Amino acid sequence: MTTEVWHPESVIVVAMEEEAVPFLERADGVSGELHTAANAVRRHLTVGGRRHELIRAGIGFVNAAAAAAYALHAFGPETPLISAGTAGGLAAGVRVGEVIVGSRYVNLNADATAFGYALGQVPGMPADYAPDAELAAHALAAGERAEGVTVRSAAIGSSETFVTAGRAPQLRTDFPHVVAVDMETAAFAQFAHTHHQRFLSVRAISDLCAPDGTEFLTHVDDAADRSAEVVLALLAA
Repeated sequence: MTTEVWHPESVIVVAMEEEAVPFLERADGVSGELHTAANAVRRHLTVGGRRHELIRAGIGFVNAAAAAAYALHAFGPETPLISAGTAGGLAAGVRVGEVIVGSRYVNLNADATAFGYALGQVPGMPADYAPDAELAAHALAAGERAEGVTVRSAAIGSSETFVTAGRAPQLRTDFPHVVAVDMETAAFAQFAHTHHQRFLSVRAISDLCAPDGTEFLTHVDDAADRSAEVVLALLAA
């Protein structure tokens, strides 16, 4: 008797269980749940007859990098890696509920300017990272087809400090092109860049960098749902 090898068409990574729920609700089948180190959970999803791996990795750069490493070694760089879930709206004019398809990815933590690097640039790495162009184009098209969803292409910045109203003004000055902020995307992007792995981040705005986390907690479920809707429409295409 042989055991079928599971090979998904994509690996979707979220940080929190609230961001995993919309994918689980839309799945035709869920199997293979496996708890791993650092409180991560991996699940096999079947959606519309197509296979996807869903990883709830946990929050932050290290958890993101661990999930990306698992995806690379388990399924290879040709299997797309997609970061989904929520983000804070940093730039003026962005609105709660908008879906941001990342056009560039920036590490807001990095500061090696003393050595001549750009702010946000890790030494030896580019100043920012690009998404997989084909995935980004399909995500934007999928978002435009989705009813009641506003989608835009814009830069996403990542920091391991939750961005509240106190920190937001300086980030707007330092990174004027960054529209949304999260705590994982830049780590995924750097890992994908160094390993030639196809990558895209699709994040929905859950808050506008309010003084505390209340706005985020109010809108996290709706934002996660919008991100999942665009990601699954992208993958169906």
